[in-house]
Amino acid sequence: MSDAKKPARKRASPSAGRRVEKAGEAQLIKDSAGRLAITVPIRIKQRGRRKLVTLPSGERVAPKRPWDDAPTPMQLALARGHRWLAMLESGEAGSLREIADKEGVDNSYVSRMINLTCLAPDIVAAILDDTLPDHVTIFDLAVNPPRLWEAQRRLLEIIR
Repeated sequence: MSDAKKPARKRASPSAGRRVEKAGEAQLIKDSAGRLAITVPIRIKQRGRRKLVTLPSGERVAPKRPWDDAPTPMQLALARGHRWLAMLESGEAGSLREIADKEGVDNSYVSRMINLTCLAPDIVAAILDDTLPDHVTIFDLAVNPPRLWEAQRRLLEIIR
């Protein structure tokens, strides 16, 4: 039978038009075409750009996979700041403007990323472990951060 003569096939999704509002027990659903589907209500939490699947019991699903280790935007920003600071210290670049020209970014962006190199060690560890609260942004940490580590910690408490 040619493609033009094949009847159009509708795909009915058992979850179409349905929205899981809370986590609960798994359900077996039979759609209008007689197919069975198993639904498992889950919560998806955003952590940086990655998503974390949590079962109703609060347990994390799936072991770490190689692609789960992709750095978050906050981790990338911290790495950029340290790389650019190293360029300044080694003499590879003479100024922030020179780095900005080499990287094709704005001078103020370079300055903000270098500010991240002065964060308290526990805040840096939280960035690297991806355990900072979801609402803390690069902007919160990079734009005019307090110089004292204790003041930086208080700032994070205020942001919460």
